[in-house]
Amino acid sequence: MESSGSAQRLDVVVEGDEGSARLDRVLAARLPDLSRSRLKALILAGAVSLKNAEIRDPAYHVASGDTIRIDVPEAAPPQPKGEDIALDIVFEDDDIIVINKPKGLVVHPAAGHETGTLVNALIAHCGGSLSGIGGVRRPGIVHRLDKDTTGLMVVAKNDLAHASLTAQFADHGRTGPMRRGYMAFAWGLPGRHRGTVDAPIDRHPHAREKMAVRQGGREAVTHWELLESFTGRDGKPVAALLACELETGRTHQIRVHLAHIGHPLMGDAVYGPHFKTKANQLGPESQAALAALGRQALHAYLLVLEHPRTGEPLHWEAGLPEDLLLLESALKAAL
Repeated sequence: MESSGSAQRLDVVVEGDEGSARLDRVLAARLPDLSRSRLKALILAGAVSLKNAEIRDPAYHVASGDTIRIDVPEAAPPQPKGEDIALDIVFEDDDIIVINKPKGLVVHPAAGHETGTLVNALIAHCGGSLSGIGGVRRPGIVHRLDKDTTGLMVVAKNDLAHASLTAQFADHGRTGPMRRGYMAFAWGLPGRHRGTVDAPIDRHPHAREKMAVRQGGREAVTHWELLESFTGRDGKPVAALLACELETGRTHQIRVHLAHIGHPLMGDAVYGPHFKTKANQLGPESQAALAALGRQALHAYLLVLEHPRTGEPLHWEAGLPEDLLLLESALKAAL
C-alpha cells in the first residue's frame, strides 16, 4: 500500500475464496474498511484497474490471481471551495443567476469530480450568499445539465429563490410559464413533423450509470418538433435537428427518449453506440465535425420561468455553441 497525504493506492490479489467473482463483492470482502457504496463510487469513477486498464463495471468478473489496483483519493472537504472558473453569465440579480454552461463542465461535486465544477465557480462568484441554499454539496442548484450538454441553467441565490424555482421545476409549466427547450441533432429522420414521447424512465437494470425506459419507472414526457433534415452522401435522409421541450425532468431524459424512438443523439456514446456506422453515410466534412464534437449533440437553448420575487415572466435563448454550429454547417453542405 502506498500513501500520499490521505490518498492511498491499494493492491488486492484475488484469492478465489471471496464467495463471488464480482469485482464489487471481492473488494467488499477484502477491504472491510471501505463501505460498499464507497467501493462502487470508486469503481464508477475509474479508480479501480486491472493490468493498467480501468474497470468501471461493479459486476465485472475477476479471476483468482488477478491483482486489482484501487486509487483511493483523499477525503473530499465537506463543503466545496470556491474556484476561479470563468462563467458565461446571461442574467444575474440578487435572487438568481442564469448561465450558458459550456461542454465539459460538471454541475456539482461527485465521485470523480470533486473540483472544477459549476458549484465551485458559483461559490467563488457569489461568495457566502449561496451558503446553505439547497444543501452543502449542491448550493443553489435546482436542476442540472449533463457534463457534456451545453446551454442555459438557472441557479438560486437565496432561500426564497430556491423554494420558488424548485416549485416551478416540479410543476414544469403545467400552471406557470416554465419552459425548457433543447436543440438536438439526432440520427435518422422521424416519420412526422412533431410528436410526444411518453415513456417512464428508471435506472438501467444492468448498467447502473445509465437510465432506460422501464415499466414502473418515473413518468417522463418529451415533446419534439422537426426543424431541419440532413441528407447523406447518397442523397437520403441521415440526420435531423429537433427542438425538444420537457414536461418532466428525468436524468438523461431527452437522450433516453430519442434513443427509445430510434433516433439517438449524434455523438452519444452511451445511448447511441450502435449508430456509429451511420457516420459512414456522412460526407468527410460532416464526419470530421462529428468526430471533433466528442459529445452528445444536445444544447439547452430555451429557458422561461417566473421571477421568484417579482413574478415577472423571464425568457432567455442561447444560440448553438461553436461545435454544434460547425456540425450543422457540415450537415447542411452534405459534403
